[in-house]
Amino acid sequence: MSSPAPVKKPRPLSPHLQVYRPQLTSGLSILHRITGVGLALGLPVFVIWLTALAKNEKAYDCFLRGAHSPIGQILLFGWSWAFAYHLCMGIRHLLWDMGLFLDIKQVYKSGYAALAISTLLTVGIWYELLV
Repeated sequence: MSSPAPVKKPRPLSPHLQVYRPQLTSGLSILHRITGVGLALGLPVFVIWLTALAKNEKAYDCFLRGAHSPIGQILLFGWSWAFAYHLCMGIRHLLWDMGLFLDIKQVYKSGYAALAISTLLTVGIWYELLV
């Protein structure tokens, strides 16, 4: 007589968050996508700014009142950080495409560098704007 076949535990059909623990690389990738969406959503504000600038002084003053409001300042700060982060991550991906910094330690270092540089760029830009 043969012994019964062992019962196999059902496996997931594809990788998901219950199988893999979050890592810096996955978090940075998700954040890169989120900032891309945020920049796309901010594009109409940029168009409104250009339209108000081209239209007349009254329209531009109206735009500036909105931009100088607390909500406007938060949105502009967020968009400026998103732009700097997205730029740094784009450069990082270009370097990867050239075969550079692909070792796991270098991947983590470049990820931390992208976070730091984008934050420093944003703080520097806003410092220049406010001083």
